[in-house]
This record gives sequence, C-alpha cells and structure tokens, in this order.
Amino acid sequence: MKKFRPQPGFVVQAYRFALDPNATQEAALGSHCGAARAAYNWAVGCVTASWWQRRAEETYGVPADELTEWRPWSLPSLRKAFNEAKRTDPRFASWWEENSKEAYSTGLANASAAFDNYAKSKNGKRCGRRMGAPRFKSKRKARLSCRFTTGTLRVDADGRHVTLPRLGTIRTHEPVAGLLARVQAGTARILSATVRHERGRWFVSFQTEVKRDLVRVARPEAAVGIDLGVKTLAVMADSTGEIREVSNPRHLDSALKELRRASRTVSRRRGPDRRTGQRPSSRWKKADAARSKVHHRIANLRANALHKLTTAVAAEYGTVVVEDLNVAGMLRNRRLARRIADAGFGEIRRQLTYKTQRNGCRLLAADRWYPSSKTCSGCGAVKAKLPLHVRTYECDACGLVIDRDANAAHNLAALAAIAAAGTGVAGDLDTPKVSKPRGADQKTRTTRSRRRTGTGRAGGAALPQQRQTETRDRPQAGALSFGDVTDLPGRNTRNAET
Repeated sequence: MKKFRPQPGFVVQAYRFALDPNATQEAALGSHCGAARAAYNWAVGCVTASWWQRRAEETYGVPADELTEWRPWSLPSLRKAFNEAKRTDPRFASWWEENSKEAYSTGLANASAAFDNYAKSKNGKRCGRRMGAPRFKSKRKARLSCRFTTGTLRVDADGRHVTLPRLGTIRTHEPVAGLLARVQAGTARILSATVRHERGRWFVSFQTEVKRDLVRVARPEAAVGIDLGVKTLAVMADSTGEIREVSNPRHLDSALKELRRASRTVSRRRGPDRRTGQRPSSRWKKADAARSKVHHRIANLRANALHKLTTAVAAEYGTVVVEDLNVAGMLRNRRLARRIADAGFGEIRRQLTYKTQRNGCRLLAADRWYPSSKTCSGCGAVKAKLPLHVRTYECDACGLVIDRDANAAHNLAALAAIAAAGTGVAGDLDTPKVSKPRGADQKTRTTRSRRRTGTGRAGGAALPQQRQTETRDRPQAGALSFGDVTDLPGRNTRNAET
C-alpha cells in the first residue's frame, strides 16, 4: 500500500478535540471500539491457527508439500476472509450490523500491521527491540480506539459539533473554529478521523491535509544549544553567548502526596481479581476514577509546559542543537528514573523535530558520546572524569569556572558551525549519516584497570580516601567556537590515549 503524500505546499496535520457525547452516543462509541478489538482478535486467531496446525502436522510426520497452507495477513486478504465469516461466525453474526464497517477495518488493519512488524523484526529488517508475535487484546486493558476513513466526516458550521459515520452528530467539549475556518477557506481537507477514549474522556482527532507556509523565525541566523537536566529542565546558550534557564516544573513531585493518598484509597477497596473472577466494587471504580483524574491532570500540565518550551525555541532560532540522549537507558537508574520520566526528555526531542521542520529550521543532534559536560567551552580541554554531583565546571588548563549545564549548552551551540561545514559531527536530520570514529570520551583512562590484589582490601579495591588520581585533562589546540570548522575535540583519539 502506497504511503499518502500531500500535495506541494501542504502538510499532514492532526486536529484533536475533546467530545461531549450523551449516554447513547457514548455507548455507540464504546461499541465501535469494541468491534475493532474483536476484529483484531479474530484476525490474530485466524492467522496463528494455521501456524499451530502446521506445527502439529509436522510432529505427525506429514510431508512438507501436504502441510496446511499459510494464511496471508495482508489487509485485503483479512477483509475478504472476515466478510465471509462475519455472517456465520457466532461471535459476530448477531451484532456485526450495529457498527460501521470502519470499526472492523480498523482492527484488521492493526492486525495486519502487527504481523508485518513481527515478520520484519524476526528477519532483521526492523530497527529497535525484537518484537514478538501478535497476541490477543484484553477487553479490560485494551485501549478504546476506532478510525474512520470513509463516509461523512465533517465539522459542522456552528463550530461546536462534529459528524462521524454511524455515530451521527456529536457535540464537542471545546470549539472547533480553527479547523472550521480552514475547511471553509479551502486550505484544509479532512482525510480521516480517529475516536479514542483517553484520560477519562472521549477525543476525536482529524487527520487533515493543510496548506501551511513556512513561518520565518525571529532570529534565523542564531543557533542555540539545549542541555536538558533534572535540576533545571533546560539550559539554553545561543551563538551570542546569552544563557537562559527553564526551571523544571516537577509536576509529579508536586502532586505526589495527593497521588499516594488516592492510591491508598484504591488499595482499601475490593478490586478486580482475574484469578478468582472477582469483579470490582462500585467504590473501587469511584476511587480508581479519582486516582486516574490526578494522573490525567499531571500529564496535561506536563504536555502544556513542554509545548510552550518547544514552540518558543522553534519560533526564535534558526538552528537548534540537542543531545542524542539514551532515555531508555537513563530510566534504568532507580534513583533518577522518576524525575527523568517526569521531565519528558524524549517528548522534547519529538516536538522539536516536527516544529523545526514546520518553521524551516535546522535540528542537529550531537553525537551520543560527545562529552559536552566534560569539555571546557573556553579552551577545549576535556576532563577525564566529572561526577554528576559536581555542578560547577572548573577547568585546570585555563581556569574557567562556569556552571556545568551552561558549559554543556555552550559546547552544543558551538557544534552548529561545525555541522554547517559538513563534517558530520552533529547528526543533521536532513543529511545522510556518515560513519563516526570512536570518541575519546568512551575511554578516559590511559591504561586499563587491572585486578591486582593489594594490601588492604580483597581485589585491590581502594577506599574513598585511598582513591588514586585520575589521568590529567586532555588539552586542545584551540577553543571550539562558532568560527571553527575543525572536527570535534577527541574524535580521533587513538594516538592521544597512548
């Protein structure tokens, strides 16, 4: 299936609105989403049944050419098989006509995509973690979602209602005047609509083809380096040397006391138990809804703060340099995992990616192993070691004393000039990737540590007061500034470490 490509001058953009359905409409929304889940489970069972049948026949000694044929999982094949089975299958025969065909198509499309991802991951054609075979969706845990691609999809003229296939006209919780004005002006066209139950209420998301002109940023020639952290959410240093700090709101920490109280209330109620078939009590459902409301408020506050930050950055600077953080690895630190997740480092990177493209800016990602905090922004010397608790950077070569995060932001901002020269130091998202040699920051000792048994402790380990002096800082030929076109400090360091 070919991927949709917007016409020149247009972009694909989503408009999301909260719905305010009545009881009948809410039941219909739940029925459509349940139908999508049922169709997904049917497709998973239909395809995997042939797998288990072939495995059983192989144990019986059936020849390979006589085994049960593989059942295809392409979307057209699943649609054809489902249309033949829905009238006779007792799981669908009595109620399938109550919902739109788009509900079943949503489940079949999701199943087809899941099998494609599994096959590509197994064959090594898909990046990321290894994916397992698709499994059935639980009625209790599955996310309620349904997508409409055909039929009546419109925003009503009053600006407070939307019309969806089989669901009719539903009132929105907020005005939709922004999308309505674009549709009436002919600068937007609705492609599809997705309804989803999330954070305790129903939402509709319109995927549209919108005409959008590039917005000229306030300072197109300026570049900014952003250093993300927990103590301070973002420290930004631009090409003029100005430093800005964005404090960390810590939305989760501020609501943690209320969240703990709500969780204790839930634990004292009679909740569901799948082992015994126990159903939750009404008081448990009420307490769980109150706890979910706290979680939803935290998520909304966090999203609002991150959108304000990324929008302001993308509207001011022509070049934005960020770090390629391993957020998944950072979350393994049990001491900082909660605060790192609350800060939303990955969400900041995701929002900057599409907002800079929308404004015609450049987004550069520094190499993951680039020592931005250990490198002196004045002379370029690289410290051998800089513990996390040391918040002030003191250079032994030039005597510079500066805040640790501000020093890292200055180094990231200086990478914009090097990336513009085409050295491939910062990974420009719009340019092909080049091979990068191993950096010196991955190895800071001059010699390998040896396990020698010394006097005092087994294994030669030294007590804190007996720690040996680390190797001295590595000097650089010159300071890394915006006018430099040299390579990163410490990129080719095989000889420097000997």
